[in-house]
Amino acid sequence: MSTLKAYKEVVEFIAAGTSPSGVISFHPSEGVKDRVAELVAREKNSSLSPEEKSELEHYLQLEHLMRLAKAGARLHLANA
Repeated sequence: MSTLKAYKEVVEFIAAGTSPSGVISFHPSEGVKDRVAELVAREKNSSLSPEEKSELEHYLQLEHLMRLAKAGARLHLANA
């Protein structure tokens, strides 16, 4: 699996014009979650290839982006 699927999920989610509560409830697909868990476990138990390390970094960047978006959505709802 490439990070392209994870990016596509986020882009499609944003493109759908979601609400703040929709942002808060967003979760990646099971396939993406499984891949990230696999990479994290392999990183702890063995070494990742450069491609896998890059893939994991992309997933972590997407996770950070969504955490920021969720925090912003919560603030927006609290101030509404």
